[in-house]
Amino acid sequence: MKAADIMTFGAATIRPDASIAQAAQLMLQYRISGLPVVDAAGNLVGIVTEGDLLRRAESGTAMKRPRWLEFVLGPGKLADEYVHTHSRRVDDVMSRDVVTVSQETSASEVVEQMERHGVKRTPVVREGKVVGIISRANLLRGLARLADDAPEFIASDNGIHEQILSELGRHAWGQVPVDISVRSGVVHLRGVLLDERLRDALRVACENVPGVKSVRDHLVLVETSE
Repeated sequence: MKAADIMTFGAATIRPDASIAQAAQLMLQYRISGLPVVDAAGNLVGIVTEGDLLRRAESGTAMKRPRWLEFVLGPGKLADEYVHTHSRRVDDVMSRDVVTVSQETSASEVVEQMERHGVKRTPVVREGKVVGIISRANLLRGLARLADDAPEFIASDNGIHEQILSELGRHAWGQVPVDISVRSGVVHLRGVLLDERLRDALRVACENVPGVKSVRDHLVLVETSE
């Protein structure tokens, strides 16, 4: 699945010289939490989000620091904060280092980018211009669509058993002495566990194999003294 398959096309944008009030109105109008900022030529120059508008002088939410801390921070940092909380222009509060992806970026790469940079949305660009946006909601909708479109899979018990063993063999935690049997698509797990956390991992590994109808847990936990 690629970015083009899940993104929202034609994302709402705003100009750098627009007002903070206009940005807030657009976010409320479109029920979004972030706006790509584009220049007159349509090139992406930044992004403004709800987080950028939380600390504002107008709403009385600007940061108030004790005098001793202001001395430690220095005039430069305090001046920067003043601009961020008092300016009425988008370009003074927006983030200029924007995490972007292309339409060909895979969904897994999109998620990796969002996690690495701690962002909730990322613009999709082509030749520097915004063609869409991907938010966490887009990723959830893509996941739901995949689940709805998944065909019912019929597999033999032997085939299911082999796939389970193959999946467990790819993980260090999967090397546990557990007996696995499959009858009519139902997986039975028997054996002894020394760590309770392995129970759920084994179950999930089995449930993700196509053709598995259910997993029956007959595992016994043996607690060890440390």
